[in-house]
Amino acid sequence: MSDAGGNISYQPTEGISYDPAESRYWDPRGLEAEIVRVFETCNGCRLCFKYCDTFPDLFRLIDGAKEGDVRRITPPETERILDTCFQCKLCEVNCPYTPRDNHPYQLDFPKLVHRFKALRVRARGMPLRDRLLANPDRAGRMARTSFGLVNFANSIPVHRWLLEKLAGIHRHKLLPDFARRSFESWAKESGRMARKPSCEVVLFQTCFVEHNDPGIGKDTIDVFEKNRIDIKCVAGLCCCGMPAWEKGDLKSLQAQAKRNLGILLPFVEHGAKVAVINPTCAMVLRREYSRLAAKEDREAAALVAAAVVDPAEYLWSIRNEERFNTGFCSTPGGKVACHAPCHLRAQAIGFRGRDLLRKIPGVQTVLVQECCGHDGTFAMTVAGFEPSQRAGKRAFEEMKATGANFWASECPLAALQFQQHAGVKPLHPMSILARAYRADGFATTVEKLSRGTGP
Repeated sequence: MSDAGGNISYQPTEGISYDPAESRYWDPRGLEAEIVRVFETCNGCRLCFKYCDTFPDLFRLIDGAKEGDVRRITPPETERILDTCFQCKLCEVNCPYTPRDNHPYQLDFPKLVHRFKALRVRARGMPLRDRLLANPDRAGRMARTSFGLVNFANSIPVHRWLLEKLAGIHRHKLLPDFARRSFESWAKESGRMARKPSCEVVLFQTCFVEHNDPGIGKDTIDVFEKNRIDIKCVAGLCCCGMPAWEKGDLKSLQAQAKRNLGILLPFVEHGAKVAVINPTCAMVLRREYSRLAAKEDREAAALVAAAVVDPAEYLWSIRNEERFNTGFCSTPGGKVACHAPCHLRAQAIGFRGRDLLRKIPGVQTVLVQECCGHDGTFAMTVAGFEPSQRAGKRAFEEMKATGANFWASECPLAALQFQQHAGVKPLHPMSILARAYRADGFATTVEKLSRGTGP
């Protein structure tokens, strides 16, 4: 790695590994050597100074007390620095030294952080607070048994104080309501469940849509059906596993991956695409399962990954077909501010939600490419609540500066963050499209707009 007291090479050490199936991934000394190398490489580059607290804190420490020598950073200091990473992935998107670009440095900072946390969980186990946040399906099922009492309790200061002390969820964090009825139960009752794996598209609704906001899933189904896309739902899908993995819980992620892959693979083998509503979940299925799933599941993971699409991405792909439906009946009119979620950017598939909204008569879109700071469960925690606001400040200000009447974001958690800290809750692009297909969806009808009597 380096000469004793000499320069540190930017080249990968023998301890480099981003694959938990490799034995060296779990070698603490190999990880330590890689952390020193990556810290030194980032110190020499400093391109990612603005995304979160991780890099500014690292650079201040190196420039100050460590007098330019990353080898003097102590293990507790390393832990404190890496714990500020909330996996937005923007440093990986911005980094010129990544495996994605086939650069010889093979640097992937977010994966290094995940490796660090995975080794910590293996050595120390997971705190109760992390286990509670890592399982949104369990939280959703428990909330439904309360018949709405959980939503009421979350509005009571005393309950929020107890929740903060027991679960580490900040007392002032705006939390999503839990739906009394799951999306899957609606899909079964409405006849949207697949009877055989031979549809054009199968929906991965995500745990947020399943437990918190089934309306986004219904809107997605409605939009696809209006465009004559044969889309079906399936029973038994669970959380993609990202909430567990961001805490370092590989075992839970692999169990969730195995379950989801087993359900989705028969559809993919019959030629179906997998439309994943939340960009984070799409990123996990498209980019993470093939590297993190158990070895026996990786072939299935690769096949499913190749079939994953964002709903807007798939709808955009049929825009030149006769079935593509531009028969909008109402319009939000004027400007729509479109937030680009970090994990959508990480997939490098373009901003198709924005592009589709441009098809609605009278709509002008303004794109904002700044992190909102929510990033999974990070903004919910005591440690993350205030830093998440600082990380999202530019996004809040830029969205407000557009002067738009409506805001849009593919990420439902980003919508919560904007609602709390910017005063406006963005709609999912699928929800805006679904409303635009209805005459009563927006105050201005397309007919009224065409007569010049709109807003």
